[in-house]
Amino acid sequence: MKTSRILVAGIAAVSLVSLSACVTDPNTGERTVSRAAIGGIGGAGLGYLLGGIVGGKTARIVGAGIGAAAGGYVGYRMDEQIRELDEVTAGTGVDVSQTPGGDGILLNFPDVTFAVDSTTISPAMRAVLDDVAASMIRYPNSLIDVMGHTDSTGSDAYNLDLSRRRAESVANYLVSRGVSRARIETIGYGEQYPIADNTTEAGRSQNRRVEIRITPVTEQDVRQAY
Repeated sequence: MKTSRILVAGIAAVSLVSLSACVTDPNTGERTVSRAAIGGIGGAGLGYLLGGIVGGKTARIVGAGIGAAAGGYVGYRMDEQIRELDEVTAGTGVDVSQTPGGDGILLNFPDVTFAVDSTTISPAMRAVLDDVAASMIRYPNSLIDVMGHTDSTGSDAYNLDLSRRRAESVANYLVSRGVSRARIETIGYGEQYPIADNTTEAGRSQNRRVEIRITPVTEQDVRQAY
């Protein structure tokens, strides 16, 4: 029975990718397959990326005060922010892509963001996060999810806790650089959503990651929220 459910989920995920994995590169105008979508299918499915933002959008818009002062008007230029983030992360190992469906931005921070079994952000990645935080401040009309992941080494409980603590560490760093905490939610997924093979060291290294999802808030979102 369990095998049947997994098969159905896998087929559903593949179907969704065929419909929504293609995104438009804002620099070239080319239609390409989202790197996030490819990673999800290669691992445990798109799951967390296809779901809603952490904690629900409406309450977070109100909590962050997005749009309220401007009478509900919200402008957002996602293509411009993607270009900017591509530039400031070039050569760092950070992957910038659109989320499946093209409704947000996904930044994938590699294993070297943290030392082994540590939640202290490496100096090199602190410098990258400085630029990411500056971009978030320049584009304030969005909600930010920081998501932690691990490989399959160790117990489920330990990996879940480590992924949560790493996500919190990144969130706290962004706040220390001026990003409003009200815009940010964190979640740890542990080893639930691998993007590579956990039986190899190279694969495990890819699975040890922190992702930041930036979800634009539209004028319609603000009207519904208020």
